[in-house]
Amino acid sequence: MTYTPAPVIDQFLDAVWLEKGLSDNTLSSYRRDLGLYDKWLQARGGTLLGAQKSEVLGWLGELATRGQSARSSARMLSCLRGFYRYLLRENRISVDPTLNIDSPRLGRSLPKSLSEDDVDQLLSQPDTALPLELRDKAMLELLYASGLRVSELIGLRLHQLSLNQGVIKVLGKGSKERLVPMGEEALYWLQQYLQNGRPEMLSGSGGDVLFPSRRGQQMTRQTFWYRIKHYALRAGIQVELSPHTLRHAFATHLINHGADLRVVQLLLGHSDLSTTQIYTHVARERMKQLHQQHHPRG
Repeated sequence: MTYTPAPVIDQFLDAVWLEKGLSDNTLSSYRRDLGLYDKWLQARGGTLLGAQKSEVLGWLGELATRGQSARSSARMLSCLRGFYRYLLRENRISVDPTLNIDSPRLGRSLPKSLSEDDVDQLLSQPDTALPLELRDKAMLELLYASGLRVSELIGLRLHQLSLNQGVIKVLGKGSKERLVPMGEEALYWLQQYLQNGRPEMLSGSGGDVLFPSRRGQQMTRQTFWYRIKHYALRAGIQVELSPHTLRHAFATHLINHGADLRVVQLLLGHSDLSTTQIYTHVARERMKQLHQQHHPRG
């Protein structure tokens, strides 16, 4: 049977985009999750508008049998809750089928982070005599100095830079703007790159992308992630990396050096302080490790 998505999915996505200004990535995730659920319902003769609590529980159970993690199931349930609350508000349904369904219990996962020595090793790898690697050097320094998301970094445009003030204007999740300081080291390498690297990479062509690819276009997340792994391999770094590794290192090292949690929250662009608080757990775990390693009775 050919699957045809229910029109109400697009109607919901349009509504949450208008109300919350969600990113394209979040909207795509919602579309995928609702599409999988809708397809599963249709195969059983059900519909999104007619689904009962038993169907929602059945779908979550199906995901569990497929080996989906508790975190992914919790995300799916969150998406369904938002969807059915929208339908309830629009008087499309009379009862929310997700009501009183508990979210899967999640363990607190600590983000992977690099030590300060690892970061120094990673940032020293690019050969700044080469335009491409000078670009990478500026990107890595800026990422570690500012805690930007990778998507924010690769999307930067020239007009977002204020070299005189040493800050960048970042458009984060939900189209929220924030000003982030760059720090002297990142500012220095940005200036070097703008003078000696970027003009050669663009070869006289226009465009306002701050960190263009070899073709003079906006770089993809995958390309930049490949570049990070390339330099980590050069540096002999054994820590398992993720696209957010330097962002996590930025936050963890700030807190290790006594930064206020609310300041770190503002710099990271977190809307909720509880999201930032995980870095205090990272710092405490690091202190425990140091105590066990160096204290005579650790």
